[in-house]
Amino acid sequence: MTHRVRVTLPCLMLACCLVPALPAHGADREPAPVIYPVAQPGRALGFPRDHGAHPDYRTEWWYVTGWVEHEGIERGFQITFFRSRPGVQEDNESAFAPKQLLFAHAAIADPQRGRLLHDQRAAREGFGLAYARTATTDVAIDNWKLVRTGDGYHANIVSEDFILDLRLTPTQPLLLQGHDGFSRKGRLPHQASYYYSLPQLRVDGSVRTGDGTAAVKGTAWLDHEWSSEILPADAQGWDWVSVNLADGGALMAFRMRSVGGGTLWAGGSVRDRLGKLAVLGPEDVVFEPQRIWRSPRTGADYPVSMRLRAGRHDLVIEPLMDDQELDSSASTGIVYWEGAVRARSGGKTIGNGYLELTGYAGRPEM
Repeated sequence: MTHRVRVTLPCLMLACCLVPALPAHGADREPAPVIYPVAQPGRALGFPRDHGAHPDYRTEWWYVTGWVEHEGIERGFQITFFRSRPGVQEDNESAFAPKQLLFAHAAIADPQRGRLLHDQRAAREGFGLAYARTATTDVAIDNWKLVRTGDGYHANIVSEDFILDLRLTPTQPLLLQGHDGFSRKGRLPHQASYYYSLPQLRVDGSVRTGDGTAAVKGTAWLDHEWSSEILPADAQGWDWVSVNLADGGALMAFRMRSVGGGTLWAGGSVRDRLGKLAVLGPEDVVFEPQRIWRSPRTGADYPVSMRLRAGRHDLVIEPLMDDQELDSSASTGIVYWEGAVRARSGGKTIGNGYLELTGYAGRPEM
C-alpha cells in the first residue's frame, strides 16, 4: 500500500503502478469528464472544517517548516503532506482505484552534515493506511502523520535515517493569505488558491538521527493550501519564502517566474507583532538574486541568497547552508531547493524561515 521510495518513479508512472488491472464499472462507455471546483473570491473559510482535506480539488498540501535548537545547535526541518485528485478511474468501484493520491516529504537541514537528510513517501488513499480526513487536519501515510489535536498539531515522521516527533502549539491567530484566504497566483482570476498560515508556532519534541536523539525547542510555520489550478504554461516555477520575525511578526512572499526568469505575478503578506496585517500585491514584492549555488548532482543553479523587498521590509535572505536541494522525483516528480534561511536587515538577523525555489532543475509538471 505504502510506497517506500528508493528509486525514481515519476507521478504518472506512480499512478499506473498503484492501480491493479481491474475493470471499471461501465468500462464499455467513456468515463464522465472530471470537473474540478475553482477557487473563487468571497468564499468564507470555516474552521475546523477547512483544516481538513478538500478531496474535490485537484491538489492540496499541509506544509510545516521550522527551526529547532538543542544545546546551541540549530537545525531546520520540513514536513509536507500532499493530496492529489488525479481524475482517473473515478467510476471504478474498486477500493484499489487511485481516486486520491498522497505524497509526503520530510527533511532535516543540519549544517554539521552540510546537506539535507530527507525521505519521501507515496501511496493511494485507502485501507486505513493512507488518508487525508475531511473534518480537520489528520493526514497519514503509514507511520508518517500530521494530526491536529485540540488547537495544536502533532507531527510524527519515522524514516530509516531520522525520526521527527514534534508538537506544534499556536501562539497567534490564523493568518488568512490574500484576501480572506483567497490567494491570487496569476493575472487570470481562476489562477488562485485557498490559503492560510499559522506562523510563530512553538515547537517542542525530539529529533533522532544517527548522532542520537535530541530534545528540541523552536519555532515553526504551517501552511495549508488547496486549488484546482495547474502551473500556467508561461511559468517556469516559483520562489517562496516565509519568515518568523524575531519581534513576533510574520512575513510571507512569493513570485511566479517566467521561462526567461521574469516575474509573472507576486504577492504575500506581513503581519506585525501587534496583529496588523498588510496584504502585498505584485507591485509590493521584488526578489533579487544575490548569490548562486550550483548543485553538484543536477547542475541546477539556485539563487540561495536573495534580496527581498516586501512592502516596507527590505531584507537579505541567507541560507543556513547552501546544499538544501531536495530530490522528490520518486514521489511528486520534481527536484527543487527547500531550505532553512535567515532574514537579515542592517547587518542583523531579524528572523528565521524557509525558502523554496522550484523550476531551476526543470519545470514542475503540475
